[in-house]
Amino acid sequence: MNPTERLDIYTPLKKYFGYDTFRPLQENIIRTVLEKRDTLVIMPTGGGKSLCFQIPALIFDGLTLVISPLIALMKDQVDGLNANGVPANFFNSSQDSNTQQSILEQVALKTLKLLYVAPESLSFLSPILNDKCISCIAVDEAHCISSWGHDFRPSYQQLGFLKEILPNTPIIALTATADKATRQDIVAQLNVPDADQFISSFDRANIRLDVQVGLDRMKKIADFVKRNSNESGIIYCLSRKTTEQVASKLKSLGHSAEAYHAGLDFNERSTVQDDFISDRIKIVCATVAFGMGIDKSNVRYVIHYNMPKNIEGYYQEIGRSGRDGLEAKAILFHSYADVIQLRKFASGAVNEKVQIAKLERMQQFSEASSCRRKILLSYFGEMLDENCGNCDICRNPPQFVDGTIIAQKALSTIYRANQKEAIGGIIDVLRGAQNAHVLDQGLNTLATYGIGRDLSWAHWQQYIIQLINQGFAEVAFHKNNALELTPLSNDVLFNGRQVKLTLPVDRTFVAKKTKDSKRKAKDKSNRVGLFEHLRKHRALIAAEKSIAAYLIFNDVSLKEMEKHMPRTAQDMLSISGVGAHKMDNYGQSFLTEINAYINQSKRGENDTFSSSYNLYKEGLSVAEIAEKRELQPTTIISHLCKKYLEGKPVDLHQFVSVEEINQVKRAKEILENPAEIKKYFVFLEESIDYGKIRIALTILEKGQMTTP
Repeated sequence: MNPTERLDIYTPLKKYFGYDTFRPLQENIIRTVLEKRDTLVIMPTGGGKSLCFQIPALIFDGLTLVISPLIALMKDQVDGLNANGVPANFFNSSQDSNTQQSILEQVALKTLKLLYVAPESLSFLSPILNDKCISCIAVDEAHCISSWGHDFRPSYQQLGFLKEILPNTPIIALTATADKATRQDIVAQLNVPDADQFISSFDRANIRLDVQVGLDRMKKIADFVKRNSNESGIIYCLSRKTTEQVASKLKSLGHSAEAYHAGLDFNERSTVQDDFISDRIKIVCATVAFGMGIDKSNVRYVIHYNMPKNIEGYYQEIGRSGRDGLEAKAILFHSYADVIQLRKFASGAVNEKVQIAKLERMQQFSEASSCRRKILLSYFGEMLDENCGNCDICRNPPQFVDGTIIAQKALSTIYRANQKEAIGGIIDVLRGAQNAHVLDQGLNTLATYGIGRDLSWAHWQQYIIQLINQGFAEVAFHKNNALELTPLSNDVLFNGRQVKLTLPVDRTFVAKKTKDSKRKAKDKSNRVGLFEHLRKHRALIAAEKSIAAYLIFNDVSLKEMEKHMPRTAQDMLSISGVGAHKMDNYGQSFLTEINAYINQSKRGENDTFSSSYNLYKEGLSVAEIAEKRELQPTTIISHLCKKYLEGKPVDLHQFVSVEEINQVKRAKEILENPAEIKKYFVFLEESIDYGKIRIALTILEKGQMTTP
């Protein structure tokens, strides 16, 4: 037996983190690290990367050194560990010399298990960079080491020396996004070429993917935020100016929003970040400078105001939503203007060809008409057999039409404009616009002027983009983005080639609520109420302790409390995310709230039963009571059954025959009194409905069945 297989890694998992089981790959990764083997972990944001080095850190004798790229995020990560009872700290240049010396003394005394440090600060830790102090090194956000990655940071390239001075110390490198080239670069530069590689599934099925053309995006965002005003979200923008404009607009509409970008000073950025993590603000409108390493579990949506420059960045950014595994939304707006701007950014870069190629893949994803999750996962080498059912394409499949005439009109206009006009100019000609550019350039004299007035500007834009994507036209970026024809164009214009296009669709973020879904939501109001009650209680404790609310219990834990309603300390410890440390600090407080809520709910139930009974006494039928109270008839019957058992004069026999009561009685005896009504329903071959079975059982329970 391998020695690490005997190590108990489940006790610290439950004690400090409140979990009973590991997620896929976590246990294998942890045991590999405990065997002191170098390891590379590719695991999506929210997939549980941190546990892969935090559990070994609790078992190793010495310190686990965690290399992290952003100083501003270390406190958040350390606060999370301390909240779980794990001794951890961070070391950076913002601390005074006394604080730094105190931390080094804690390391010497072995009272710390994890120490977070930026690569720039490693030189200050030379006194502890030895085998006696360091048991493990974790390199977080490891893609930063590679110029092939999407977030290259030169300071990371110095980390190769760690293996040279600590050859026997295991190094675990972790990142959420790395293609094959980036993975090879990471292990090479860290001097761990033989590292065991663990590549988790990239599928975050809980995140709904939505992509829309970037028209009226501010209005759409405002509407969406209004519908989700109680939820936390991030809105990513391409420029600093846009972050401020979006934040200002949302604030003017009464929303809690702030801008975040590299142009703000350190204190301003820190304040926004802390307020967001602590739920004092709900929305951050940010450039990509915001988000890396933020362990905020209850971000419910990420919106991209502009198209990202590559799929790696997009994937990592949307992964900052739904880290707790609950439903989240990723909404992306894109336009051809974004593509043009991002091409300009890439122009002249050291790895320009790589950046352009990655941008083109991002563009293909944005403009796709097939399952988006399939495209996203295939980029990372993972194949999805079935369509995901949780993206805008799957939920609202595009309609294909014969677009040959539309294509001929557009391509003919490109030709007659001497292939010198960008998309906007071509659309203006098609729609017969009379603006200054059209008149000055004489475009109003072209034979195709006005032949496309029957289509809107937005629809023409989408059709032309589809023609570009299918290779019937191309953008000459070096010629002011002019549209040019391709060899395929001739087939359409002169050889009768048919073109298939998809009808433009303005996709909505949420499905329309049906009457049935509204009723279901109403029926679940009590359970939702408990979750909100616990969330408010959590917020009060968080404000009192000046910590982020999710550090107390995350939303998943609150949902489980809502579902299982624990009444005792032992019950509470069975809830996911409730470890011994959190139970000692917060468990009893939440139990008190849950018990109070249950008692209040019982009083409320009595009230609702009485309301139905009073209407029954007034002579209303079950159907009339149900309609008046906006409840299901089966619910009203259950209320009347409850009152019948309490001895109230309710005539249940009007709803069920003696023969049906006898059939239920016989089933009760044969099935040995099962609790589930469905078993009666199946046994009786569905001849008696659920409501009548419930009534018959109530009559039998009271022992007052009458005979003819």
